[in-house]
Amino acid sequence: MQTYKRYCKSLTLIDDQELILGYIAVHAKGKVWPVITQGMKDVGILDMEIYLLENRLFMIMDTVVDFDHEKDLAALAKMPRQSEWEDYVAQFQNSSETASADQKWQLMERIYKLD
Repeated sequence: MQTYKRYCKSLTLIDDQELILGYIAVHAKGKVWPVITQGMKDVGILDMEIYLLENRLFMIMDTVVDFDHEKDLAALAKMPRQSEWEDYVAQFQNSSETASADQKWQLMERIYKLD
């Protein structure tokens, strides 16, 4: 029985070493605003990890089983300070300034799973 859903996403940072280091710094342990992490938990995100290769990010997001990706991320976008956080981290991201978090983080398709 599956106890969670997993989503994998990717995003490209601006290819500038100082900005990449800045992005890493704002995501260091204890640096993400507590209201942001609480909002993620409140909509059903159980765990999240972000990995970096050069200027490419890969996110693994585990959620509750009944998580509705579109609906629950829309609810997250309306939570306190979420849009402020998105504006803040946009300075590092290679995307439109008006793009939503869901537009920036592209959902990836799983093509293989070890049996």
